[in-house]
Order: sequence, then structure tokens, then C-alpha cells
Amino acid sequence: MKTFAEFGLEPKVLQAITELGFEESTPIQSKAIPIAMAGQDLIGQAQTGTGKTAAFGIPLINKIPTSEERIVALIMTPTRELAIQVAEEIGKLTRYKGLRSLPIYGGQEIGRQIRALKKKPQIIIGTPGRLLDHINRKTIRLEDVQTVILDEADEMLDMGFMEDIQSILKQVPDERHTMLFSATMPPNIQKLAQQFLKNPEHVSVIPKQVTAPLIDQAYIEVHERQKFEALSRLLDMESPELAIIFGRTKRRVDELSEALQKRGYTADGLHGDLSQNQRDSVMRKFRDGSIDVLVATDVAARGLDVSGVTHVINFDLPQDPESYVHRIGRTGRAGKEGTAWSFVTPRELDHLHFIEKVTRQKINKKPLPSIAEAIEGKQRLTAERLLEVVQEEEFSEYKAIAIQLLEQYDSVHLLAAAVKLLTGEKKEVNIELTPEEPLRAKKRKPDIRSNGRRYSGSSSFGGGSGRSSSGGGGYRGRDDRRGGSGGSSSSSRSSSYDRNRDGGSSRPRTSENRRPKPSTEGFNNNNN
Repeated sequence: MKTFAEFGLEPKVLQAITELGFEESTPIQSKAIPIAMAGQDLIGQAQTGTGKTAAFGIPLINKIPTSEERIVALIMTPTRELAIQVAEEIGKLTRYKGLRSLPIYGGQEIGRQIRALKKKPQIIIGTPGRLLDHINRKTIRLEDVQTVILDEADEMLDMGFMEDIQSILKQVPDERHTMLFSATMPPNIQKLAQQFLKNPEHVSVIPKQVTAPLIDQAYIEVHERQKFEALSRLLDMESPELAIIFGRTKRRVDELSEALQKRGYTADGLHGDLSQNQRDSVMRKFRDGSIDVLVATDVAARGLDVSGVTHVINFDLPQDPESYVHRIGRTGRAGKEGTAWSFVTPRELDHLHFIEKVTRQKINKKPLPSIAEAIEGKQRLTAERLLEVVQEEEFSEYKAIAIQLLEQYDSVHLLAAAVKLLTGEKKEVNIELTPEEPLRAKKRKPDIRSNGRRYSGSSSFGGGSGRSSSGGGGYRGRDDRRGGSGGSSSSSRSSSYDRNRDGGSSRPRTSENRRPKPSTEGFNNNNN
């Protein structure tokens, strides 16, 4: 791999990279940066976590003059989480050069964004729905844009943003530099590339195996109503340092995080109906270890990158193989080992085998942990914590009382009592979760949108009609996509699905409690 010093970057850009602690580029950066710096259109095929944000961010920042006061670069992302994440990464890279970038996404007050636009940012990072809102309001003009970047293009198209992307790109001059990044290259991505890119160079760093070899994968066959007890035993037996538990719907995440708290676990939930402040608060607690269990939906966890996640647990199976790969990829990062468990109901075994077939990975079946194994796991964790304190040797003030106790009681009895006290007793609270419909490994029917058009989002693995979502695996109508932009969408226009595709602000929906229908990034330190 090349060092960043070999790319001929501006000193201020190189200084920012160096202070972030990076010298050697990742494979996608090594291939893409020289092409991008030459001004050639580019198709980059790379998974999340490979450093693709810096692959397009570094050459972009390098070529924009500080004196520029127009919007000259546009980065489109599928979700607000990714827009915020990319904006943060761009901010780190522009630390010394002093360029101005602005994330534009649904769910944030549009007036606030309009005020920020008056500070003349050179780089806009936005989701398609909110970008169109600004274009229609004439608060964003794209006639001076020189560079367009489509990040996670397959995700944007699977979410139904093709028309929006086409409308936005028509506002951009034909003479521009365009880069498209995607984890997969299905026909709709190839069509988009043919339409908007000129003689693009194609670079790919897709590994031969779809999933990481450092992740130990297993599943437990369990009935729906036994899942929570199985989860409690698994958490006790495994004692994860940090764990992400995936649920299929927002209702599931709310119920499950509340149930875990009642049982005495330090857990919290993350899904699309939370405000940005609430999301930030949950993630802050997870990163600093205030909570060690994060319960999340697929959309909420899109682009999520937290170092030290030791376990991923699929409380509900995801709806397509790529979502499975994305979920378990939250652990086993930066060369560390990780563990991924999946709960599979008997009626979902065919769906699990479908995931195995597409990902070319054997997922081993393991038995439901016994109560004895769960108790042993909790005791083992307590013993490890005790030994850590012993090794730190910071307990001098407690020695006197320890000596007194040893004079009166047996040492084994004393230590056993201490372990019992530190281990604590799980709160025996009766938990009942709303059951979810099982997933079936059959061909999914096309979605009928609110405008009457048939939609069959292409899974990049060819395994179903769309990606999994935070609200049950489906998508809203076009007007609902503009969440938080000042417009409203009637509940009659919303489908029974409750995914806010553009990360817009949530609105009450009568469909929230319906059962969902089955349907089918940065640098080496994972700052992405």
C-alpha cells in the first residue's frame, strides 16, 4: 500500500491526515485517490469500513481552493446517519485547510439548514429527499458544482431514489467530475453509471469471502416466545464487553431495550423515530461504556462504527443476506475477533439456509444455553473483574477489614460471598414481547407504492425485493420521504411500512403496530 505522502497532497491536507495517525492507505484509497486526483470519473466497489470516505474525501478536499465561496462539491448518501458520518470525516480532513462542509438531511429543522447555507459552504453532503426540498425552495443551487459523489449508491437505489438522483443531477453541469461508490454492482447501478459517468475507471476491493473470517458465526433454533429468555442466558453466558442486538422493527427495539433494562442489563435502543439528540445521547453512552448493550434496527445502525464491539446478536433474522453481512460486520473489526449469534425460529430455517447459500458461509447450530451455563458465565465475569482489581493493587485501605474478616470466617466462604454479591441476582421480571412474523425464503412480491406504481427494489444479492428497514422491511411513499422539511404527509398516503427512507422526522402512523410483512466508513482505525 502507498503512504499518503506519496499522493502529492497539499501540506495542510497531509497534516490533517498525519495528525489523525495515518500513514499507509487502505486498498480502496490506494486505488481510487490517484484516479480521483487526475479528475477521471470513477466507480469504486467497496464495502463499508474499507476507508472509502477518505478515498473520495481526500482528493476532493485537496482540489478545492480555500477562497472558493460557491457550492462546488455535492456528496449524496442514502441516510442521514451516513450524511452526518461523512460530514464528520470531511470535517476532520479539512481541519487545517479550512473548507466549509454542511450535512443536509431530513429530520433537522430546514430553517436551521437555510441559515447554515448562508455561510457559503463549498461541500454539501445530503440525502436525496432533503436536497430536492432545498432545490425546489431555491435555497441550494447546483449550477457551480464541479464534483459529484454518490456514496453507497446501491443502497440509494434499493430505497427507491433513482428518480430523485436523476432530478438532482439534472441541476448539475454536464462538465463535472463524478465518482460512484457501491458495495455491489447490480444492473440498476450499471445503468446509473452509464447515464451519468463518462468513461469511468472501475476499481474494486471486494474480498473473495463476503463475510469476515474473524467473526465466529452461530445460530440457536428457538421459538419466538422463547427468544427473550434465550437472549438473557446468552448475554450471561457470553458476558460481552459491548454488544449490538438487532431487531426487525422499531416496536421490537423499544420493547426489547425496555425488557433488558427491567432484567438489570445496561441497555438502550436506537431506531429511526428517535430525534437526532436522542440518537446522539444513546451512541455517546454506548461509546463511553455507560451501556454495554445497544438494541438497534438496520437503518439506525447503517454506517455505525464503534470500536470494541465483541458481539452481534440477531434477535430477529434480517430480511436479506446483505443485511446479515452488514450486521455482523459491526464486530470483528480492525483485526480483532468477534462473535455473531442469530436466533432462528423453526419456520425460518429455510431463510437461514438461503443466507448461508448467498454469503457462502456455514453458520453453525449451537444449543440454547442452559441456566447453569448462564450462571457460570456471570460468575466467571465477576472473577475476572476481581482479578483485575488484584492486579491493579489499589486496595490498601480495605486490607484491615479483610484481615478482621479472615480471623472470624473461612476464606473460601468469604470469597464466595463476595462473588455472589458482585455477581448480583437477575431480576425475575416476567417479559412478554409482541411476536414478529417469521421470514420466509420465498420470492417476494413487488411493493405497490402509494402512487400506484409497482416497485421491486433489487437486492444486490438477488435474494429479495428490498432491504430490511427500521420499521418492518418496507418503504414510504414519495411525499413521506421529505420528512422534517415543512411539508406533511397524510397517514392515508403512508403504506403499512414505516421506514423513513430519507431519515426524515417521524410522524404518527396507524401502521406502527401492524405486523411487518416479510420482504426480502474512513481509515484503518474504523473512524468511518
